[in-house]
Amino acid sequence: MMRARTEIAAEQAAHWVVQLSADDPAERERARAGYAAWKAADPLHATTAADMEILLAQLSAVRAPAGGDHRPARAALAAIAPRRQRLRQLAAASAVAVLVIGSAMLASERPAYLLADLRSPTGQWRTHTLADGSRLTLGSDSAVNVHFSAGERHVELVRGDILVDVAKDAQRPFFVDSGQAAIRALGTRFTVRRDDDATILSMLESKVSAQVPQHPASIVQAGQRARITRDGVGPLTAIDAASVQEAWRAHQLVVDDQPLAEVLDELARHRPGQLHYDRAQIAGIRVAAVLPLDDTDKALQLLIDNFPQLRIRMLTRYLVMVDAPASALAKNKQK
Repeated sequence: MMRARTEIAAEQAAHWVVQLSADDPAERERARAGYAAWKAADPLHATTAADMEILLAQLSAVRAPAGGDHRPARAALAAIAPRRQRLRQLAAASAVAVLVIGSAMLASERPAYLLADLRSPTGQWRTHTLADGSRLTLGSDSAVNVHFSAGERHVELVRGDILVDVAKDAQRPFFVDSGQAAIRALGTRFTVRRDDDATILSMLESKVSAQVPQHPASIVQAGQRARITRDGVGPLTAIDAASVQEAWRAHQLVVDDQPLAEVLDELARHRPGQLHYDRAQIAGIRVAAVLPLDDTDKALQLLIDNFPQLRIRMLTRYLVMVDAPASALAKNKQK
């Protein structure tokens, strides 16, 4: 368990370091306050921050940028309080890979998210009008690259999810590339979500053609949803297109008989810090609800109101613990 906690802490600390190097001064200021609160929430966080100072110093000694900008690294170092204890080697190694993101020391190794043409921070939605008049709405913590040429229009979904309104242009087809599938717009309005192992396509108006390399293309019509993996386009399921559009407009999560762990997974994407829960303990709880994604504190409160066996402890704004002690006690009695 401790090993898992250290890995999680390393990833979170690295995420804060990235935020400390944001282009926008207001975002950097919010990141400093959030990072300070995160460190204060758990001694392990402060320990992780100290190890990052050591790792950044070592990286700087090995390869300083020729005339480069040290500001992101300095911002991270300034926010880190010195501590002596080291993390396990594996956690430290995983942190190094992400730490170099926030500095200009190894710019060529920045992840695709930081280099993306369009991005939306955690808990925020952003709408952009592209050069051809098409509109992209980026969900929380999402990023895309836009590649337009005289013959084609390509949007690369780097991470997260997008709502696409395609402007008509008979001379230039419009594609969304999720890394797992190429989606060619034959209509106007759809959503695409990129998960680790699948692309989720929801068709709202007209239709699209979805194709995975070495598999035949599939047509997805309005009112249909497809889960696309490297094995191809999965079975099509029916959706209420109007409800999906309304959920995007109102920043809502609509779930119908979905495992609580999956609901918490989605809420965690829309809030800073850590939302911690034991998947095994809450495995028997299923949810049907409409939850606000732009107010995850309220969403958690709604879960408490509807599931009295749940306990949600907000240790800080950035560290929330969810468990079901009543359910665990009942299971123990049955044994």
